[in-house]
Amino acid sequence: MSTIILAIGLVLCVEGLVFALAPSRLEEVLEFLRNMTPEKRRAIGLAALATGVTLIWLAKIIAA
Repeated sequence: MSTIILAIGLVLCVEGLVFALAPSRLEEVLEFLRNMTPEKRRAIGLAALATGVTLIWLAKIIAA
């Protein structure tokens, strides 16, 4: 359970930095995503998911 809370906290920190430091850039990124096909967005999402799971797994192994 602590891993989930840690992961959510890290995501909120990164998202908060984006909104605080570059709000106008965020609008450009959203426009870029709108112009992408759903299949491309899905592939990017799956790659990000796989990378995130791998990083969490590695962190758990290193910490053990």
